[in-house]
Amino acid sequence: MHKNKKDSLLIGLALFAMFFGAGNLTLPPLLGLQQQSAWAWVSLGFVISGVILPILAIYAHAKLQGSMYDFGKKVSPKFSTVFCIVIYIIAVAIPAPRTAALTHEMSVAPYIELPSILTSAVYFLLVYLVASNRSKIIDTLGKFLTPLIVSILIIIVGVGCSMDTTEITTNILNSKAFFKGFLEGYQTFDAIGGMVIGGVLIISLNLKGYQKFEYKRYLLIRSSLFAGSALALIYIALIYLGAKFGNNYTENITRPNLLRAISIQTLGNIGTVFLSVLVSLACFTTAVGIVTGAADYFSQYFKKSNAFKIIVAICCVIGVLVGQLNFNHIILIAIPVLMIIYPITIVFIILNALPEKLASKRVFKWVTAITILGSLPDVLHYFSATKNFIEPLVNILPFGEEGFGWITPTLLVFIIINIIEFKQKKDA
Repeated sequence: MHKNKKDSLLIGLALFAMFFGAGNLTLPPLLGLQQQSAWAWVSLGFVISGVILPILAIYAHAKLQGSMYDFGKKVSPKFSTVFCIVIYIIAVAIPAPRTAALTHEMSVAPYIELPSILTSAVYFLLVYLVASNRSKIIDTLGKFLTPLIVSILIIIVGVGCSMDTTEITTNILNSKAFFKGFLEGYQTFDAIGGMVIGGVLIISLNLKGYQKFEYKRYLLIRSSLFAGSALALIYIALIYLGAKFGNNYTENITRPNLLRAISIQTLGNIGTVFLSVLVSLACFTTAVGIVTGAADYFSQYFKKSNAFKIIVAICCVIGVLVGQLNFNHIILIAIPVLMIIYPITIVFIILNALPEKLASKRVFKWVTAITILGSLPDVLHYFSATKNFIEPLVNILPFGEEGFGWITPTLLVFIIINIIEFKQKKDA
C-alpha cells in the first residue's frame, strides 16, 4: 500500500477511535427506537450535526495547523486563552471521568464486585501509560485499539441488520424527526471534541517527523473524510437497529440497557461480553484523546521537559477523584457554561473553515459577540428564577424553543459585516 494511503488510514482509524466514545455508542439506538418509521430522517439530522460539524473542525485544524488557541485568536489573544482553558477544564472534569464510570457500570460491575474507585484507578493508570507515551499515541490507537472496536461493531451491526424482524416503513418526510436527530447530534458536544482531537493530531504528526504544511493538510483532510464516513455509517446502522428491534422494548428503557438488549438479541449471551469489551475500548480511546489534548495545551506554559507527563498524571488523578463525586451536581454547574461555549465553538469551526476573505478579524469579533449575546436567553431560560421572564424572548427568536436562538442573529451579523467589508474594499 502506498505510504500516503497507509498514513491516512492509520490517522483515520485513530481519529475514529477518539471520536467514538460510549455516548456515541449508546445514543443512536435509542433515537431509532423513539422514531422507528422516521429512522432515516433522524439519522440524517444526527449525521449533519454529529459528524459533519466535528469533521469540519478537523478541516479547520488542517488549515491552521496550530492549536485550539488559533481558532479564536482573531477575536483576541486573551479571549482565545480563556476559551481554551474553559474547554479543557470541562473536558477533564466531566467527559473523562464519565468514561471510567460507564466502563465500571457496563463492563466491570456485571461480572465482578469491585468498588468504582478501584476501577477508575486501574482505568486511569492505563490512560496514563498510553497518553504519556506521546509519540506513539496514533500508532497505539490506529493499529491496535480501533481495529478491535470496528470489528466488534461490524459483528453486532452485521448480524442485527441481517436478522428477520417486523418490516419498518419509512416516512417520506418527517421534519420533527430530522430536528430531533440534529439536536441530539448537537448535544453530543463532538464539535468541541473535534477541536480538542484536531490539536492532538497536529502535534502527533509533528512528533512523527512530518514537516511539509501541504502534506499534513492532505493527511488530515483525507483521514477525516475516512473517519467521518465510518462514523456516519456506524451511527446510521445503530439507529436502524434501534428502530428494527424497537417494538420489543419500551421507550423509557435506558440507553445502556437498550444496547445490552440488542447485543443479546443479535449475538446471544456472548453479546454481553462483546458489548463490555466494546464499551471499555470506546471509553478508553476517548479518555486518552481528552487527557492528551489537555496535557498538550497546558504543558506549553511550562519549561520543564517532563511537564507533559506531569499534567497527564494530574488529569488522570482528577479523573479518579471527580468520578467518585455526584456527577449531577457537576453537570448542573457546567451546562450554563456549555450553553455559551458550544455555540462559540461552532462559530469558530465554521469561520476557520471558510475562505479567509469571508472571515476577517472584524467578522470574528462581531460574530462572536453576537453569538454570546444570542446565547444568553438560553442560559437565563435554564434557570428557574429567570425562566418566566425570558421565555417570551426565547419564543420570539427563530429556533429559540429548540435552543438555537443564537443562530439567526449570528448569521445576520455575519452577512452584514461581510457586505460592509466588501463595499469598503470596492470603494478603496
